Amino acid sequence: QVQLVESGGGLVQTGGSLRLSCAASGRTFSDYAMAWFRRAPAKEREFVAAISRNGITYYSDSVKGRFTISRDNAKNTMYLQMNSLKPEDTAVYYCAARKYWVITTSAYDYWGQGTQVTVSS
Repeated sequence: QVQLVESGGGLVQTGGSLRLSCAASGRTFSDYAMAWFRRAPAKEREFVAAISRNGITYYSDSVKGRFTISRDNAKNTMYLQMNSLKPEDTAVYYCAARKYWVITTSAYDYWGQGTQVTVSS
């Protein structure tokens, strides 16, 4: 089992920044591909960004150039630096983990509880 806990969400104005963290415990963090997803009100959950075990990154077109995903295997933590935030980024953000291989669909094995990000216009 892998336990994931997100933090860092909050309320920010358009154009502002936030950094989300995802702390993992329970297994060897470096064995897992990690990802961020989000779910906006009345919308389906969508892929935001992912990072492989060795640091290769993937982004959705909607956040490319504004968000940066990273991981610190020594701290068992993944991050999402979000810059130039827009109202349409408002959502609950979830971190996810799966053994070995990164994917950009939602077929991840472990999920956090989510953290709310609200961007005011």
